[in-house]
Amino acid sequence: MGEAVARAVQDGITHMIFGDLFLADIRAYREQKLLGTGITPVFPLWNRPTLPLAHAMIESGLEAYLATVDLKKLPAEFAGRKFDVQLLADLPEGVDPCGENGEFHTCVVAGPIFSRSLPVTTGERVERDGYGYCDLVMAEDVAGP
Repeated sequence: MGEAVARAVQDGITHMIFGDLFLADIRAYREQKLLGTGITPVFPLWNRPTLPLAHAMIESGLEAYLATVDLKKLPAEFAGRKFDVQLLADLPEGVDPCGENGEFHTCVVAGPIFSRSLPVTTGERVERDGYGYCDLVMAEDVAGP
């Protein structure tokens, strides 16, 4: 991280934006690592309620898939599911809609800041070390580069 931050400073970067929502230890870690580097950490989503935020992300055109799920918190079948309104409705009680407690991790494949979407299909699903994984495989891109 130190090398990346040093390069960023050399390139004139003054701020880093983080999508952290409420895990204070993660925020403190980021702030500590950037202290004295010349880069200011910014947390624009800090303390936002996660269900309305999840809905706003979906409504904005964000497309994502659950690539990893913690099997203590979600069934393996959730790995590979699209992050959409139906998924939010299907989440068990106590699972954060943004996965902020490590319930799941996503791979974003399209959204307002993408110049084009990444065409993916779901591949093999495996369970290992208490987690469920789903490969996201690049589909053949009919539009070309």
